[in-house]
Amino acid sequence: MSRSTRHLLIVVSGTDPVYRGYCLEQTAAGYGIALIDAKPPTWQQHLVADHEVADTRDSAAVVAAGLALAERHAIAGVVTWDEYALVPTAELVARLGVRGNTVAAMSAARDKAASRRLFAEHGVPSARSIRVRTPAQATVAAHRIGFPVVFKPASHAASIGVIRVDTPERLTDAWEFAAAGASQQGPEGRGVLVEEYLDGPEISVECATVAGVTTALAVTRKEVGFAPYFEETGHTVTADDPLRPHVASVAAQAVRALGITDGVQHVEMRLTASGPRIIEVNARIGGDMIGQLVRLATGLDLPRIAADIACGNAPSLNPTAHRTAAIKILYPPATGALTARDLTVEPGPEHPWLHQVTWLRQVGDRVALPPEGDLFTGRVGFAIVTADNPAEARHRLTHIADGLTLTVAESHTAA
Repeated sequence: MSRSTRHLLIVVSGTDPVYRGYCLEQTAAGYGIALIDAKPPTWQQHLVADHEVADTRDSAAVVAAGLALAERHAIAGVVTWDEYALVPTAELVARLGVRGNTVAAMSAARDKAASRRLFAEHGVPSARSIRVRTPAQATVAAHRIGFPVVFKPASHAASIGVIRVDTPERLTDAWEFAAAGASQQGPEGRGVLVEEYLDGPEISVECATVAGVTTALAVTRKEVGFAPYFEETGHTVTADDPLRPHVASVAAQAVRALGITDGVQHVEMRLTASGPRIIEVNARIGGDMIGQLVRLATGLDLPRIAADIACGNAPSLNPTAHRTAAIKILYPPATGALTARDLTVEPGPEHPWLHQVTWLRQVGDRVALPPEGDLFTGRVGFAIVTADNPAEARHRLTHIADGLTLTVAESHTAA
């Protein structure tokens, strides 16, 4: 078979249709796509020119798949928006000699202990952190740092296994919760981190980095619930958020400290009494539809920006919209079988500001809130709204909440 002369962009994993479908669709609008994923393409078949099946968490498998694609096509670049595929993607970038981040930089972003060490070395405001392997070590570390502390797996995502510990009496239960999460984490980190609790509102800064120069594109204001766990329940993005100039330099410092040179980053931080302090740097587009919120609020297309950077093309970083976009993530009142699921407000001419309603669970499904479950088992759906300003967005989210019905049978176990 002759080698095609058409240049394709390799996309590694992250092709979940609910949370990442928009990424593939927006990227495919500008580039031919060669997909590497754990399964052959289905819903995305019309967006993909070629594909290889591989374990996207296995570097050797991803490299082999990428080299196979490179035998058939000219490759313009490689990108992923999957947290667990960052290091394998970097390995493929190195083998193909295309633009991207080093394995060392992606490993440092994935391993939160390595991130903390580099933040300290480069003077980036962060949290005190100690890596531990046993309950006894965790107890010593918690007392050394001082309560409250946070336990978290070293290389997980989506707040899996993350818990705040307020008193010594809660250490045993907290260790069991965090250690269970750590048992499923990626290979780039090991063990559990005991960290200083950063008090204050949580935000993320959505950044684009080109040849080592980082631009803060948007600020996402977050809602976090289910304490002492850290489940994210909502996000709001406003173009020209007044926080952006105050947090941009800290976000850029954190990106630079990890050695990240290219791509889109989702930089999480807390606004503490002593100023912004970094929680972590995710070297990919943020989850929970944040990329869509950024596009609706600012006009900036994060998937396309990431693709442009990966292919060595100049990305468009100039906003074309000036609005607010927000997502409300819908959780049930308790763990159990979902018995009713209804929203009286629907997208359409009567509610042009209601951009999207997506249901993740059907009536009869079992849903589980922390500590029994996590975002994968607890979420029933989400709704995205747009508005001219944050106050109007909050009003519209309240209107949605008023029209929402979610009930569960706590004693019933779904089949």
